[in-house]
Amino acid sequence: MTATAMPLQIDVVSDVVCPWCIVGYLQLQAALAQMPGQFEVSLRWHPFELNPQMPDEGQELREHLVEKYGPAAGRGSGTRQRLVELGESLGFEFNYFDGMRIYNTFKAHQLLAWAQEQGKQTELKLALFDAFFTRSENVGDSQQLAAVCKRVGLSEQTALDVLVEATYAEPVREEESMWLEREVHAVPAFFFQSSYMVPGAQEAQAFVRLLTRIKERELAAALR
Repeated sequence: MTATAMPLQIDVVSDVVCPWCIVGYLQLQAALAQMPGQFEVSLRWHPFELNPQMPDEGQELREHLVEKYGPAAGRGSGTRQRLVELGESLGFEFNYFDGMRIYNTFKAHQLLAWAQEQGKQTELKLALFDAFFTRSENVGDSQQLAAVCKRVGLSEQTALDVLVEATYAEPVREEESMWLEREVHAVPAFFFQSSYMVPGAQEAQAFVRLLTRIKERELAAALR
């Protein structure tokens, strides 16, 4: 970073089974890449469960979408193809297939809270997106989650201990409730400097415009 890089706090509320969450993150990274040296970024991920009542065994994705959004959602091949193409353009592989299942993510969020303390939260988050959307792994299963932790240099055994002991269960529940109280009912939701909220997976240029505005405003405030 240059000496003039502005500190930038980014908080992202998301779920690891939300395709638009990884898309939004990659669009944000593309925006930051267009503004090299301008920001010293500190990023933190926050928990949100799209399906908090999902059973441990998960549910077939198409069946789940029909139950949640109606019959038309089960015919959403166009949306999935759009995601595949968008992912490719951003360097991410969406591997949708017939019979794909969706899972409960409460355990994943507990491990993300732990990983944040280890300085590995973003690495684990990205690995979890990859595990679910690219590798078709069960991100609700403790053993598979621990294996994902190992991939990013975290202790597999400690990850299992974290889940068995439910060390972060209550803090994650409390934080999920806090975001709901702040009217975050859909993800992704991006918060910049704890003040500027951006909903959804915006295109890179939308993030560039916002980041430019934030920098201009903060520089103007510093000169007053």
